[in-house]
Amino acid sequence: MAEHNTETTTLNTLIATLLDSIDGYTKSAQDVRDPDLAQRFSARARERQSAVAGLQAAVASCGGNPEDDGTLLASAHRAFLNLKEAVTGTDDQAILNEVERGEDYLKSKFEAALKMDDLSPTARGAIATAWDSVKSGHDEMSALKHRREGAEDAREQSYVREQEYAAENETLRRDDEPLI
Repeated sequence: MAEHNTETTTLNTLIATLLDSIDGYTKSAQDVRDPDLAQRFSARARERQSAVAGLQAAVASCGGNPEDDGTLLASAHRAFLNLKEAVTGTDDQAILNEVERGEDYLKSKFEAALKMDDLSPTARGAIATAWDSVKSGHDEMSALKHRREGAEDAREQSYVREQEYAAENETLRRDDEPLI
């Protein structure tokens, strides 16, 4: 009979959350137009699959049945996002914002698990290994989101400056016109 305790429950919760992450990255890779983003999302999905395998092995070694499906909450969230896409459309920045929001959630789950005192060395080691993937994914997506937002802000500022310059030149041209 499989063991159900705080340790296997914690590990299985992290597995389900990582499976949700894999689904999110896979769908996002399909939906973005930017090939660089698509490649990054696909690479993260593959990396997360490796993290899932490590956690599943830890659950099995602790006598539990490893989770192999995402969470019900994630299914509901994906259904909502599909509806939202149908109504409003998507753009790469919106998709990246959602990915980064998911990374924040995932990071908080792992931080809570790492603070638990009642984990065996096997479970703690598996969580720490998976944490490396979660932390680097979070940091990459956060930096990417903020870098792209900064670039968008710079484009907007450049446009405003161009419009101001054009207006100044128009004013100067009118001032240079002959008075007669």
